[in-house]
Amino acid sequence: MKSELYEVWGDTVDGRHLIYAIAIGAVVSLGAFFIAKHLLVGWVASAQMARAYAMLIGIVGCLAGGAISAALFKPKRHVMEHQADPAWRAQVLLELQNEFGDLGKLSDLPPATIAELREMDLYELFADYERAQLAKVDSPEPPALNVESAVSIKGGRS
Repeated sequence: MKSELYEVWGDTVDGRHLIYAIAIGAVVSLGAFFIAKHLLVGWVASAQMARAYAMLIGIVGCLAGGAISAALFKPKRHVMEHQADPAWRAQVLLELQNEFGDLGKLSDLPPATIAELREMDLYELFADYERAQLAKVDSPEPPALNVESAVSIKGGRS
């Protein structure tokens, strides 16, 4: 039987395991609450205080239920690391520039951001991109288009 996978709070879960985890959490937390309430009524002078303490123990039961579920049901996601194609990365930078305009300069970034870029192996990508943009600005302008030869007297193209 193939399991159904769902996305819950940004994580992938098996539907059956989710139902089991909810049941485990409910049984453990409610069990802890009712047992604590029963035991604390005899020890605490006020019934309201016994109920408040029992609610705290019920919350601890929620945490215990979560720990039990985490131990029983392993994550369903598969993280695959691979090196992205440099040409694809360069294309993404061009698309970002076309959509949002100038990307800025690395020298304008704070040291913490530069450290993050280096950690993610993205610093050289942005540095190469910045050098390419500077080279493009320093290169001579392309020859001007001769408008008269491209347009006929009637306004259409020849």
